[in-house]
Amino acid sequence: MTPSTINFETAPGHQVMAAAGKKILRPGGKAATEQLFQWAGFKPGETVLELAASFGYSAIALAKRYGVQVVGVEKNPESVARARANIQAAGLADQVQVIEGDIFHLEQIPGQFDYVLAEAILTMQSLPAKVKILHGIRDRLKSSGKFLSHELLATDREAEIHGALAATLRVNSTPLSEADWIDTYKMAGLQVQQHQIGEMRLLNPTRIIQDEGLRDAIQFFWNVITQPQVRNRLLTIRGVFQQYKQELGYIVLCAERK
Repeated sequence: MTPSTINFETAPGHQVMAAAGKKILRPGGKAATEQLFQWAGFKPGETVLELAASFGYSAIALAKRYGVQVVGVEKNPESVARARANIQAAGLADQVQVIEGDIFHLEQIPGQFDYVLAEAILTMQSLPAKVKILHGIRDRLKSSGKFLSHELLATDREAEIHGALAATLRVNSTPLSEADWIDTYKMAGLQVQQHQIGEMRLLNPTRIIQDEGLRDAIQFFWNVITQPQVRNRLLTIRGVFQQYKQELGYIVLCAERK
């Protein structure tokens, strides 16, 4: 979705951030994702299923860095087309593919994988929807396969936070507590082996520079400053993040199929 087609007042918060030029939209930033990858210990030739692959950037990066085979699932047809063009440009058509699909219907994806990767996907679902998606993830994993996830954490005042996030992000954002995330995975037959929690600083200026790099961060800040609709919306979102900064965090989990 481009800035010319997005309604900044009604669009989901992550689309507004992306339209402003933010590429890293995960609550724990690059550092939390790196922790997931360390736990995974990818080996060349292993297979990864990535949910909500968007434009294919992370799938391409995984394939280049670790030599893994990646299948990405993306619901938006325009994003799928752009991802495929990016894959071709990277010369990785034999190693990466992005297919059009729905995370609620993972049974339509053939085969099983060594890993399933999902970042900032489950947070935006209700509890029953979380469980349904997790069951689908479990079925796509090989025996002892690993599910790698990166989500938003709520350590207290959960109902209040759910309401505030839904109102400002325009999505059904329902972060769980540490114990509830682990229990929800267990309900779906996924045993959490390792997990880590930390502060959520998604719109913190220092974190933006760390995650995006100086050049891209400057472009993001410029877009926010010069586009009033973007600025007003992101300031509102950041205000909620600041209001609940003691209760909001991130969680990364490495779970194994049982």
